Amino acid sequence: MSKMTDTKMILKELGMPPKQQADLCCFVLLAMSNVKETDLWSTATNQWIRIHDIIAYTKENYGIAYAENSRETFRKQAIHHFRNAAFIEDNGKATNSPNYRYRLTDEMLSLIHSFGAENWDKTKTDFLSAHETLIDLYASKRDMRKMPVRINGEDFTFSPGKHNQLQKAIIEEFAPRFAPHSECLYVGDTIEKDLVKNVDKLKELGFAITLHDKMPDVVLYSEEKNWLYFIESVTSVGPMDPKRIREIEEITESVIAGKIYVTAFLDFKTFKKFSETLAWETEVWIADMPNHMIHLNGDKFLGPRS
Repeated sequence: MSKMTDTKMILKELGMPPKQQADLCCFVLLAMSNVKETDLWSTATNQWIRIHDIIAYTKENYGIAYAENSRETFRKQAIHHFRNAAFIEDNGKATNSPNYRYRLTDEMLSLIHSFGAENWDKTKTDFLSAHETLIDLYASKRDMRKMPVRINGEDFTFSPGKHNQLQKAIIEEFAPRFAPHSECLYVGDTIEKDLVKNVDKLKELGFAITLHDKMPDVVLYSEEKNWLYFIESVTSVGPMDPKRIREIEEITESVIAGKIYVTAFLDFKTFKKFSETLAWETEVWIADMPNHMIHLNGDKFLGPRS
């Protein structure tokens, strides 16, 4: 039998739905196992790899080329389901980190090693009998890495990573100091893109709600002052430069509330890296120095200080 036929059988016998037995899903399992057409299943490995590596492996070893922009399809159709089923795990980095990786769980690797051998049925039965426990175990691992955050009086969790660490600081440290009594209308997560999204309020204020990637990382609204705070959480990309402001202006051209543009950084070192690209008439907040703001606003704040 071909490795594709083998893989479909493995996924079927493990109870995966037909959609998760598709060729794309099979290639994910083959790439993560590092099993080529002529390899034995007993030689499978579980090295950490990226979706980019899966696409490259499939083209090189099975002659099927997927476009790089199909990574989201791989994530939704295969990776998400395999991780929830405890077939694979991630390394706990932020999903937008270049160091984010996946691999087969040790239990799944042991199961794959036995495919085609005399002990396959027993190993599969043992795996399935422990499956619910494995799902709980790996879900608990992911939950332990998450960061609790309270938004608009409700409890949420952010996925691990510097970007979300900074977003947590924006919600918990920036907002009480510089946007008191404000409501969070939007904040994303590196995994759950629209963690909080008050579409009704955003539309009421005049937003043109389109693509997620047009939205700033955090949007706060002070009803008392009728001010909107557009905040970018910057650890590696995306400060409030003139281009970014134009993009936000496009989706807020009907908004009459006052607009405040803020770039947030974890530390002064990161701020210095982006300082030359920041737009005038914007604000800077640094989590390491939470009581202070840097105003790039010319004579608006010129004058003696008491």
